[in-house]
Amino acid sequence: MAGADTIERLQSYLRELPQQARALLLREFERSLLRGEDLGAAELVLQELRRIAREQQAGAPRIGHSARLFFKPLEPFLVDDLGQHRHPGRIARASLDPLWTWIGRDLLPRDSAEMDDLISTALQAGDEEKAQYLVRTFQDRVATAMADNLRAAATDETTRRRMLAQIGTQRAQEDAETLRCVLKARDGLNAMAARLPLQVGNLNSKQLDEYKALIEKTGAPGTELFLYSLLTVRSRLAAPWQLIRFGVKAAGSDTAARVAETPYAVSVNIVLSELERQVLELRDDLRSGRGVATGALLKTIHDSARGLRTELDMPIDSSWGRALSGLRAQIGDTLRAEIESMPGRVRRLLRIRPASNISPQLRIDPQEAAETEALVAFVGTCRHFASELAINEMTQRTYSEMQQFLDNNMNSLLDALRQSGPTERGFRKSQVDVAVRLSGIVFGKDYAAQFARAAEVALTVSEASEIKAVGA
Repeated sequence: MAGADTIERLQSYLRELPQQARALLLREFERSLLRGEDLGAAELVLQELRRIAREQQAGAPRIGHSARLFFKPLEPFLVDDLGQHRHPGRIARASLDPLWTWIGRDLLPRDSAEMDDLISTALQAGDEEKAQYLVRTFQDRVATAMADNLRAAATDETTRRRMLAQIGTQRAQEDAETLRCVLKARDGLNAMAARLPLQVGNLNSKQLDEYKALIEKTGAPGTELFLYSLLTVRSRLAAPWQLIRFGVKAAGSDTAARVAETPYAVSVNIVLSELERQVLELRDDLRSGRGVATGALLKTIHDSARGLRTELDMPIDSSWGRALSGLRAQIGDTLRAEIESMPGRVRRLLRIRPASNISPQLRIDPQEAAETEALVAFVGTCRHFASELAINEMTQRTYSEMQQFLDNNMNSLLDALRQSGPTERGFRKSQVDVAVRLSGIVFGKDYAAQFARAAEVALTVSEASEIKAVGA
Protein backbone atom coordinates (compact mmCIF):
# COMPACT_ATOMS: atom_id res chain seq x y z
CA MET A 1 0.00 0.00 0.00
CA ALA A 2 1.78 3.11 -1.29
CA GLY A 3 0.40 5.54 1.28
CA ALA A 4 1.28 3.35 4.26
CA ASP A 5 4.76 2.70 2.89
CA THR A 6 5.34 6.43 2.43
CA ILE A 7 4.22 7.17 5.99
CA GLU A 8 6.41 4.36 7.34
CA ARG A 9 9.44 5.75 5.50
CA LEU A 10 8.64 9.20 6.88
CA GLN A 11 8.45 7.81 10.41
CA SER A 12 11.77 6.01 10.03
CA TYR A 13 13.45 9.11 8.61
CA LEU A 14 12.20 11.37 11.40
CA ARG A 15 13.26 8.91 14.10
CA GLU A 16 16.78 8.79 12.68
CA LEU A 17 17.19 12.57 12.79
CA PRO A 18 19.18 14.07 15.70
CA GLN A 19 16.93 15.31 18.49
CA GLN A 20 18.02 18.91 17.89
CA ALA A 21 17.05 18.66 14.21
CA ARG A 22 13.60 17.29 15.13
CA ALA A 23 13.10 20.14 17.62
CA LEU A 24 14.00 22.68 14.93
CA LEU A 25 11.57 21.07 12.48
CA LEU A 26 8.82 21.18 15.12
CA ARG A 27 9.31 24.89 15.71
CA GLU A 28 9.48 25.81 12.03
CA PHE A 29 6.48 23.73 11.00
CA GLU A 30 4.42 25.09 13.87
CA ARG A 31 5.27 28.69 13.03
CA SER A 32 4.42 28.12 9.38
CA LEU A 33 1.10 26.47 10.16
CA LEU A 34 0.15 29.22 12.60
CA ARG A 35 0.92 31.79 9.89
CA GLY A 36 -1.60 29.99 7.70
CA GLU A 37 0.92 28.81 5.13
CA ASP A 38 -0.01 25.83 2.97
CA LEU A 39 2.81 23.33 3.47
CA GLY A 40 1.23 20.25 1.93
CA ALA A 41 1.94 17.32 4.24
CA ALA A 42 3.39 19.52 7.02
CA GLU A 43 0.60 18.59 9.46
CA LEU A 44 1.38 14.90 8.93
CA VAL A 45 5.07 15.57 9.67
CA LEU A 46 4.16 17.65 12.71
CA GLN A 47 1.95 14.88 14.03
CA GLU A 48 4.76 12.33 13.70
CA LEU A 49 7.26 14.68 15.36
CA ARG A 50 4.91 15.23 18.30
CA ARG A 51 4.47 11.47 18.67
CA ILE A 52 8.22 10.83 18.69
CA ALA A 53 8.78 13.62 21.21
CA ARG A 54 6.10 12.25 23.56
CA GLU A 55 7.47 8.70 23.30
CA GLN A 56 10.97 9.86 24.16
CA GLN A 57 9.82 12.01 27.06
CA ALA A 58 7.67 9.20 28.46
CA GLY A 59 10.31 6.54 27.83
CA ALA A 60 7.65 4.35 26.20
CA PRO A 61 8.96 0.95 25.04
CA ARG A 62 8.74 0.16 21.33
CA ILE A 63 7.52 -3.23 20.13
CA GLY A 64 9.84 -5.50 18.13
CA HIS A 65 10.13 -5.60 14.37
CA SER A 66 7.99 -8.74 13.91
CA ALA A 67 5.22 -7.15 15.95
CA ARG A 68 5.42 -3.91 13.95
CA LEU A 69 5.00 -5.86 10.71
CA PHE A 70 2.12 -7.83 12.22
CA PHE A 71 0.27 -4.69 13.36
CA LYS A 72 0.93 -2.69 10.19
CA PRO A 73 -2.70 -3.05 8.93
CA LEU A 74 -3.80 -1.35 12.17
CA GLU A 75 -1.89 1.88 11.50
CA PRO A 76 -4.90 3.90 10.21
CA PHE A 77 -6.85 2.86 13.31
CA LEU A 78 -4.29 3.64 16.03
CA VAL A 79 -4.72 6.52 18.42
CA ASP A 80 -2.14 8.03 20.78
CA ASP A 81 -4.31 7.98 23.88
CA LEU A 82 -4.85 6.16 27.13
CA GLY A 83 -6.58 2.84 26.69
CA GLN A 84 -9.65 3.69 28.80
CA HIS A 85 -10.93 6.40 26.46
CA ARG A 86 -13.32 5.18 23.80
CA HIS A 87 -12.56 5.88 20.15
CA PRO A 88 -14.99 4.05 17.84
CA GLY A 89 -13.09 1.47 15.78
CA ARG A 90 -9.67 2.61 16.97
CA ILE A 91 -7.05 1.11 19.31
CA ALA A 92 -4.70 2.94 21.64
CA ARG A 93 -1.13 2.52 20.45
CA ALA A 94 -0.20 1.61 24.01
CA SER A 95 -2.46 -1.47 23.73
CA LEU A 96 -0.36 -3.12 21.00
CA ASP A 97 2.24 -4.53 23.36
CA PRO A 98 -0.37 -6.23 25.64
CA LEU A 99 -2.16 -7.61 22.56
CA TRP A 100 1.09 -9.01 21.16
CA THR A 101 1.90 -10.59 24.53
CA TRP A 102 -1.56 -12.17 24.68
CA ILE A 103 -1.22 -13.62 21.18
CA GLY A 104 2.19 -15.10 21.92
CA ARG A 105 1.44 -16.34 25.43
CA ASP A 106 -2.21 -17.39 25.36
CA LEU A 107 -3.75 -17.37 21.89
CA LEU A 108 -1.17 -19.08 19.64
CA PRO A 109 1.99 -19.62 21.72
CA ARG A 110 3.58 -22.32 19.53
CA ASP A 111 2.77 -20.58 16.24
CA SER A 112 3.97 -17.23 17.59
CA ALA A 113 7.38 -18.46 18.64
CA GLU A 114 7.92 -20.33 15.38
CA MET A 115 6.70 -17.45 13.21
CA ASP A 116 8.78 -14.88 15.08
CA ASP A 117 11.93 -16.93 14.43
CA LEU A 118 11.09 -17.41 10.75
CA ILE A 119 10.31 -13.73 10.20
CA SER A 120 13.51 -12.63 11.95
CA THR A 121 15.55 -15.06 9.84
CA ALA A 122 13.96 -13.81 6.62
CA LEU A 123 14.59 -10.17 7.54
CA GLN A 124 18.20 -10.83 8.47
CA ALA A 125 18.67 -12.51 5.08
CA GLY A 126 17.16 -9.48 3.36
CA ASP A 127 14.23 -11.52 2.02
CA GLU A 128 11.48 -8.94 2.48
CA GLU A 129 9.04 -10.84 0.26
CA LYS A 130 9.28 -14.00 2.38
CA ALA A 131 8.93 -11.98 5.58
CA GLN A 132 5.75 -10.35 4.25
CA TYR A 133 4.34 -13.75 3.25
CA LEU A 134 5.05 -15.15 6.73
CA VAL A 135 3.46 -12.14 8.41
CA ARG A 136 0.32 -12.42 6.29
CA THR A 137 0.07 -16.14 7.03
CA PHE A 138 0.36 -15.48 10.75
CA GLN A 139 -2.20 -12.65 10.59
CA ASP A 140 -4.70 -15.05 8.99
CA ARG A 141 -4.11 -17.65 11.72
CA VAL A 142 -4.52 -15.05 14.45
CA ALA A 143 -7.74 -13.69 12.91
CA THR A 144 -9.22 -17.22 12.82
CA ALA A 145 -8.13 -18.03 16.39
CA MET A 146 -9.48 -14.70 17.65
CA ALA A 147 -12.84 -15.33 15.99
CA ASP A 148 -13.06 -18.70 17.77
CA ASN A 149 -12.12 -17.13 21.12
CA LEU A 150 -14.59 -14.30 20.75
CA ARG A 151 -17.42 -16.68 19.85
CA ALA A 152 -16.64 -18.80 22.91
CA ALA A 153 -16.47 -15.68 25.09
CA ALA A 154 -19.86 -14.54 23.81
CA THR A 155 -21.55 -17.67 25.13
CA ASP A 156 -19.59 -18.28 28.33
CA GLU A 157 -18.99 -15.55 30.92
CA THR A 158 -16.07 -17.39 32.56
CA THR A 159 -14.29 -17.71 29.21
CA ARG A 160 -14.97 -14.05 28.52
CA ARG A 161 -13.57 -12.85 31.85
CA ARG A 162 -10.48 -15.01 31.42
CA MET A 163 -9.83 -13.68 27.91
CA LEU A 164 -10.25 -10.04 28.99
CA ALA A 165 -7.91 -10.58 31.95
CA GLN A 166 -5.31 -12.20 29.68
CA ILE A 167 -5.40 -9.30 27.24
CA GLY A 168 -5.20 -6.85 30.12
CA THR A 169 -6.01 -3.60 28.29
CA GLN A 170 -8.59 -1.09 29.51
CA ARG A 171 -10.96 -1.88 26.62
CA ALA A 172 -9.92 -5.46 25.96
CA GLN A 173 -13.16 -6.58 24.31
CA GLU A 174 -13.20 -3.71 21.82
CA ASP A 175 -9.46 -4.01 21.17
CA ALA A 176 -9.83 -7.69 20.33
CA GLU A 177 -12.83 -7.09 18.08
CA THR A 178 -11.05 -4.29 16.22
CA LEU A 179 -7.89 -6.34 15.72
CA ARG A 180 -9.86 -9.37 14.45
CA CYS A 181 -11.93 -7.30 12.04
CA VAL A 182 -8.98 -5.37 10.60
CA LEU A 183 -6.89 -8.52 10.12
CA LYS A 184 -9.81 -10.30 8.47
CA ALA A 185 -10.50 -7.36 6.14
CA ARG A 186 -6.82 -6.54 5.59
CA ASP A 187 -6.76 -6.98 1.81
CA GLY A 188 -9.98 -5.07 1.15
CA LEU A 189 -8.91 -2.15 3.33
CA ASN A 190 -5.47 -2.10 1.70
CA ALA A 191 -7.07 -2.03 -1.77
CA MET A 192 -9.30 0.83 -0.67
CA ALA A 193 -6.39 2.80 0.82
CA ALA A 194 -4.41 2.36 -2.39
CA ARG A 195 -7.12 4.32 -4.23
CA LEU A 196 -6.84 7.27 -1.84
CA PRO A 197 -4.28 10.09 -2.03
CA LEU A 198 -1.69 10.24 0.74
CA GLN A 199 -3.38 13.35 2.09
CA VAL A 200 -6.65 15.13 1.31
CA GLY A 201 -6.19 18.84 1.98
CA ASN A 202 -9.86 19.83 1.84
CA LEU A 203 -12.71 17.37 1.44
CA ASN A 204 -14.79 18.95 -1.34
CA SER A 205 -18.13 17.90 -2.82
CA LYS A 206 -16.66 15.88 -5.68
CA GLN A 207 -14.37 13.94 -3.33
CA LEU A 208 -17.27 13.35 -0.95
CA ASP A 209 -19.20 11.57 -3.66
CA GLU A 210 -16.15 9.57 -4.78
CA TYR A 211 -15.00 8.52 -1.32
CA LYS A 212 -18.53 7.82 -0.06
CA ALA A 213 -18.98 5.36 -2.92
CA LEU A 214 -15.60 3.81 -2.13
CA ILE A 215 -16.47 3.47 1.57
CA GLU A 216 -19.76 1.74 0.85
CA LYS A 217 -18.21 -0.53 -1.76
CA THR A 218 -15.59 -1.70 0.75
CA GLY A 219 -17.92 -1.93 3.73
CA ALA A 220 -21.63 -1.50 3.21
CA PRO A 221 -23.54 0.50 5.89
CA GLY A 222 -24.71 -1.84 8.61
CA THR A 223 -21.74 -4.20 8.30
CA GLU A 224 -18.83 -4.27 10.74
CA LEU A 225 -16.45 -3.24 7.97
CA PHE A 226 -18.28 0.05 7.34
CA LEU A 227 -16.68 1.76 10.35
CA TYR A 228 -13.15 0.75 9.29
CA SER A 229 -13.76 1.91 5.72
CA LEU A 230 -14.83 5.29 7.08
CA LEU A 231 -11.78 5.46 9.37
CA THR A 232 -9.49 4.61 6.45
CA VAL A 233 -10.65 7.77 4.71
CA ARG A 234 -10.31 9.70 7.96
CA SER A 235 -6.64 8.69 8.21
CA ARG A 236 -5.94 10.54 4.94
CA LEU A 237 -7.70 13.81 5.84
CA ALA A 238 -5.41 16.74 6.65
CA ALA A 239 -8.31 18.04 8.76
CA PRO A 240 -9.89 14.85 10.21
CA TRP A 241 -12.87 16.81 11.60
CA GLN A 242 -14.10 17.07 7.98
CA LEU A 243 -15.25 13.45 8.36
CA ILE A 244 -18.58 14.89 9.56
CA ARG A 245 -19.22 16.04 5.99
CA PHE A 246 -20.05 12.43 5.11
CA GLY A 247 -22.86 12.58 7.68
CA VAL A 248 -24.19 15.82 6.23
CA LYS A 249 -23.95 14.36 2.72
CA ALA A 250 -25.77 11.16 3.69
CA ALA A 251 -28.53 13.08 5.48
CA GLY A 252 -28.90 15.70 2.76
CA SER A 253 -29.06 18.17 5.62
CA ASP A 254 -26.80 19.77 8.24
CA THR A 255 -29.42 19.22 10.94
CA ALA A 256 -27.89 17.06 13.67
CA ALA A 257 -31.10 15.06 14.16
CA ARG A 258 -31.16 14.13 10.46
CA VAL A 259 -27.46 13.18 10.49
CA ALA A 260 -28.03 11.04 13.60
CA GLU A 261 -30.51 8.90 11.63
CA THR A 262 -27.87 7.87 9.05
CA PRO A 263 -25.13 5.22 9.34
CA TYR A 264 -22.66 8.12 9.10
CA ALA A 265 -23.74 9.44 12.51
CA VAL A 266 -20.68 7.60 13.85
CA SER A 267 -18.50 10.17 12.04
CA VAL A 268 -19.61 12.83 14.53
CA ASN A 269 -18.82 10.51 17.45
CA ILE A 270 -15.37 9.86 15.97
CA VAL A 271 -14.64 13.60 15.67
CA LEU A 272 -15.91 14.37 19.19
CA SER A 273 -13.80 11.54 20.64
CA GLU A 274 -10.70 12.82 18.85
CA LEU A 275 -11.39 16.38 20.00
CA GLU A 276 -11.63 15.15 23.58
CA ARG A 277 -8.29 13.37 23.18
CA GLN A 278 -6.67 16.52 21.81
CA VAL A 279 -7.99 18.63 24.68
CA LEU A 280 -6.54 16.17 27.20
CA GLU A 281 -3.25 16.08 25.29
CA LEU A 282 -3.07 19.88 25.39
CA ARG A 283 -3.78 19.87 29.12
CA ASP A 284 -1.05 17.31 29.79
CA ASP A 285 1.47 19.15 27.61
CA LEU A 286 0.81 22.44 29.39
CA ARG A 287 1.01 20.87 32.84
CA SER A 288 4.24 19.05 32.06
CA GLY A 289 5.89 22.10 30.52
CA ARG A 290 6.94 20.07 27.48
CA GLY A 291 5.46 22.59 25.07
CA VAL A 292 5.71 20.25 22.06
CA ALA A 293 4.12 22.36 19.30
CA THR A 294 1.20 23.30 21.55
CA GLY A 295 0.30 26.23 19.30
CA ALA A 296 -0.33 23.94 16.34
CA LEU A 297 -2.30 21.56 18.57
CA LEU A 298 -4.43 24.47 19.77
CA LYS A 299 -5.09 25.45 16.14
CA THR A 300 -6.22 21.88 15.39
CA ILE A 301 -8.56 21.95 18.41
CA HIS A 302 -9.93 25.33 17.33
CA ASP A 303 -10.54 24.17 13.77
CA SER A 304 -12.29 21.00 14.94
CA ALA A 305 -14.55 22.85 17.38
CA ARG A 306 -15.40 25.47 14.77
CA GLY A 307 -16.05 22.80 12.11
CA LEU A 308 -18.45 20.93 14.39
CA ARG A 309 -20.27 24.12 15.33
CA THR A 310 -20.54 25.69 11.86
CA GLU A 311 -21.09 22.64 9.64
CA LEU A 312 -23.64 20.95 11.87
CA ASP A 313 -26.81 22.53 13.19
CA MET A 314 -26.55 21.14 16.71
CA PRO A 315 -29.04 22.29 19.35
CA ILE A 316 -27.25 23.06 22.61
CA ASP A 317 -29.48 20.62 24.49
CA SER A 318 -28.74 17.71 22.11
CA SER A 319 -26.24 15.02 23.13
CA TRP A 320 -23.71 16.21 20.56
CA GLY A 321 -24.32 19.86 21.48
CA ARG A 322 -23.77 19.16 25.17
CA ALA A 323 -20.61 17.22 24.41
CA LEU A 324 -19.17 20.09 22.34
CA SER A 325 -20.16 22.70 24.95
CA GLY A 326 -18.49 20.62 27.65
CA LEU A 327 -15.28 20.35 25.62
CA ARG A 328 -15.20 24.10 24.94
CA ALA A 329 -15.59 24.75 28.66
CA GLN A 330 -12.81 22.26 29.38
CA ILE A 331 -10.54 24.05 26.92
CA GLY A 332 -11.19 27.35 28.71
CA ASP A 333 -10.41 25.81 32.10
CA THR A 334 -7.24 24.22 30.70
CA LEU A 335 -5.95 27.47 29.23
CA ARG A 336 -7.00 29.83 32.02
CA ALA A 337 -4.15 29.04 34.41
CA GLU A 338 -1.53 29.36 31.65
CA ILE A 339 -2.93 32.59 30.27
CA GLU A 340 -3.42 34.29 33.62
CA SER A 341 0.06 33.30 34.86
CA MET A 342 1.80 34.98 31.94
CA PRO A 343 1.94 38.66 33.08
CA GLY A 344 3.24 37.61 36.51
CA ARG A 345 6.03 35.52 34.98
CA VAL A 346 7.08 38.42 32.75
CA ARG A 347 7.09 40.84 35.71
CA ARG A 348 9.21 38.51 37.83
CA LEU A 349 11.84 38.30 35.09
CA LEU A 350 11.97 42.00 34.23
CA ARG A 351 11.33 43.84 37.50
CA ILE A 352 14.00 46.35 38.42
CA ARG A 353 16.01 45.01 41.36
CA PRO A 354 18.10 47.15 43.72
CA ALA A 355 21.81 46.98 42.93
CA SER A 356 22.43 45.72 46.45
CA ASN A 357 20.46 42.52 45.62
CA ILE A 358 22.53 41.68 42.52
CA SER A 359 25.71 39.60 42.67
CA PRO A 360 28.35 39.67 39.91
CA GLN A 361 27.40 36.14 38.77
CA LEU A 362 23.63 36.63 38.79
CA ARG A 363 21.87 36.24 35.43
CA ILE A 364 18.34 35.52 34.22
CA ASP A 365 17.93 31.74 34.20
CA PRO A 366 17.97 30.72 30.50
CA GLN A 367 15.46 27.91 31.06
CA GLU A 368 13.01 30.20 32.84
CA ALA A 369 13.46 32.82 30.12
CA ALA A 370 12.84 30.28 27.36
CA GLU A 371 9.71 28.97 29.10
CA THR A 372 8.38 32.50 29.56
CA GLU A 373 9.04 33.36 25.92
CA ALA A 374 7.22 30.19 24.85
CA LEU A 375 4.31 31.07 27.14
CA VAL A 376 4.04 34.61 25.74
CA ALA A 377 4.07 33.22 22.20
CA PHE A 378 1.43 30.63 23.17
CA VAL A 379 -0.87 33.27 24.67
CA GLY A 380 -0.40 35.28 21.49
CA THR A 381 -1.57 32.21 19.59
CA CYS A 382 -4.56 31.89 21.93
CA ARG A 383 -5.66 35.38 20.89
CA HIS A 384 -6.23 34.18 17.33
CA PHE A 385 -8.53 31.37 18.49
CA ALA A 386 -10.01 32.99 21.60
CA SER A 387 -13.52 33.62 20.35
CA GLU A 388 -14.21 30.04 19.23
CA LEU A 389 -12.68 28.59 22.41
CA ALA A 390 -14.62 30.87 24.78
CA ILE A 391 -11.50 32.55 26.19
CA ASN A 392 -11.77 35.89 24.40
CA GLU A 393 -12.18 38.32 27.31
CA MET A 394 -9.60 36.59 29.49
CA THR A 395 -7.01 36.41 26.71
CA GLN A 396 -7.42 40.00 25.54
CA ARG A 397 -7.25 41.37 29.08
CA THR A 398 -4.17 39.38 30.02
CA TYR A 399 -2.30 40.13 26.81
CA SER A 400 -3.11 43.85 27.08
CA GLU A 401 -1.81 43.87 30.65
CA MET A 402 1.45 42.26 29.54
CA GLN A 403 1.84 44.66 26.59
CA GLN A 404 1.36 47.64 28.88
CA PHE A 405 3.94 46.35 31.35
CA LEU A 406 6.54 45.78 28.62
CA ASP A 407 5.93 49.17 27.02
CA ASN A 408 6.14 51.01 30.34
CA ASN A 409 9.14 49.06 31.62
CA MET A 410 11.41 49.37 28.58
CA ASN A 411 12.84 52.77 29.48
CA SER A 412 13.38 51.71 33.09
CA LEU A 413 15.36 48.67 31.95
CA LEU A 414 17.47 50.81 29.62
CA ASP A 415 18.10 53.39 32.37
CA ALA A 416 19.10 50.62 34.79
CA LEU A 417 21.56 49.19 32.24
CA ARG A 418 22.93 52.64 31.36
CA GLN A 419 23.60 53.43 35.03
CA SER A 420 24.83 49.96 36.00
CA GLY A 421 28.23 49.28 37.50
CA PRO A 422 30.43 46.24 36.84
CA THR A 423 28.77 44.17 39.58
CA GLU A 424 25.23 44.45 38.24
CA ARG A 425 25.85 45.03 34.53
CA GLY A 426 25.71 41.35 33.50
CA PHE A 427 22.34 40.85 35.16
CA ARG A 428 20.89 44.08 33.79
CA LYS A 429 22.00 43.08 30.29
CA SER A 430 20.44 39.61 30.65
CA GLN A 431 17.14 41.29 31.58
CA VAL A 432 17.32 43.60 28.57
CA ASP A 433 18.13 40.67 26.27
CA VAL A 434 15.00 38.86 27.46
CA ALA A 435 12.93 42.04 27.06
CA VAL A 436 14.19 42.41 23.47
CA ARG A 437 13.08 38.87 22.60
CA LEU A 438 9.71 39.31 24.30
CA SER A 439 9.12 42.63 22.54
CA GLY A 440 9.79 40.88 19.24
CA ILE A 441 7.02 38.39 20.03
CA VAL A 442 4.58 41.02 21.28
CA PHE A 443 5.28 44.14 19.20
CA GLY A 444 7.12 42.78 16.17
CA LYS A 445 10.66 42.64 14.80
CA ASP A 446 10.97 46.36 14.01
CA TYR A 447 10.14 47.37 17.58
CA ALA A 448 12.53 44.77 18.96
CA ALA A 449 15.32 45.91 16.64
CA GLN A 450 14.87 49.51 17.75
CA PHE A 451 14.95 48.45 21.40
CA ALA A 452 18.05 46.30 20.77
CA ARG A 453 19.89 49.30 19.28
CA ALA A 454 18.94 51.42 22.29
CA ALA A 455 20.24 48.64 24.54
CA GLU A 456 23.59 48.62 22.74
CA VAL A 457 23.90 52.37 23.31
CA ALA A 458 22.99 51.98 26.99
CA LEU A 459 25.60 49.23 27.44
CA THR A 460 28.25 51.37 25.73
CA VAL A 461 27.46 54.30 28.03
CA SER A 462 27.70 52.04 31.08
CA GLU A 463 31.07 50.63 30.04
CA ALA A 464 32.38 54.09 29.10
CA SER A 465 31.36 55.45 32.49
CA GLU A 466 33.29 52.66 34.19
CA ILE A 467 36.41 53.35 32.10
CA LYS A 468 36.14 57.05 32.88
CA ALA A 469 35.75 56.35 36.58
CA VAL A 470 38.79 54.06 36.59
CA GLY A 471 40.85 56.69 34.72
CA ALA A 472 39.88 59.37 37.19
